[in-house]
This record gives sequence, structure tokens and C-alpha cells, in this order.
Amino acid sequence: MAVNKKPVSFQVNGRTIQATLEPRLHLADFLRDHEHLTGTHIGCEHGVCGACTLEIDGVPARACLTYTVSCEGAEVRTIEGLEHDPVMVQLRAAFTSEHALQCGYCTPGMLVTARDIVLRLPDADEARIRKELSGNLCRCTGYVGIVHAIQKVQQQRKVTT
Repeated sequence: MAVNKKPVSFQVNGRTIQATLEPRLHLADFLRDHEHLTGTHIGCEHGVCGACTLEIDGVPARACLTYTVSCEGAEVRTIEGLEHDPVMVQLRAAFTSEHALQCGYCTPGMLVTARDIVLRLPDADEARIRKELSGNLCRCTGYVGIVHAIQKVQQQRKVTT
């Protein structure tokens, strides 16, 4: 049985994308296979691990659970699109200095989530940060460095604002 392809138009990292796609194509697969944006990692493909976390209209979302055609008119930002974002620059430096990186597989999704925490919850304590990170799995770090990195950026931003 042939699948009826659907047209879709949306922004990815500020660039307009227009395509005609199968309705069941997940955003993670589209970004990796069609746009060659491989920073969106695919882990569990069930929305549990957080490796595919990106932003859709400024809100963290799971690319493995999002059908690409549902992004009609949306603004999608991947880890590549956040390269020069000031908070992301701070987070990358803090992740390095706080030893929050090991294998790196979870890192793109973890950074997108960390950025959301810093911006949305600037006064979050360790318990709240850990709760917010609970949707992003990391098998290497034990989260201590990740939590410290987020706290470091929270403190830096308090000093500069």
C-alpha cells in the first residue's frame, strides 16, 4: 500500500525547509538523513532517553516522537543551531570545566535541556535541576558534573544580569 506524501514547510536553524514527506517520518530521521544535522542523536526511539532533544518553537521536544509533517510552520532548532547562543556557549564551557562530558552521546540533548533549565528556572536548586534532567539519560557521568555545570552557569548569569 502506497503512503500519501504530505507537503511541509518549516524553519530549521533559521533556514526554510520545504519537502514532501511520508507522514510517518520522524523529525530525528529527517534531520539526520535529509538535512545532515547529526547532532540530534537517536537513542531509544521511544522518547525516554532524551538524546534527540531539540527545540520546537522554543520548547524542548523529542525528535524521535515528532512527525516531521507536524512541524508545519514551526521553528526547529537543533544543537547545531544553538552554536553561537550565549547561554549555550556558557554551558559548553561549564560542561567542560565540570567534567560533565564522557562518551558524549547524551550531550546534545542534555545541553538543550540544560539551556532550558537555565533560562526557565534560573533559581532552581540541585533537587529541581535533577528533576528537570530526569528525562535525559546519561550512563557515564552520574549527573554530578552536569548539575554542577548548570549551577555554574546559573551563578554566572546572576552576576552579569
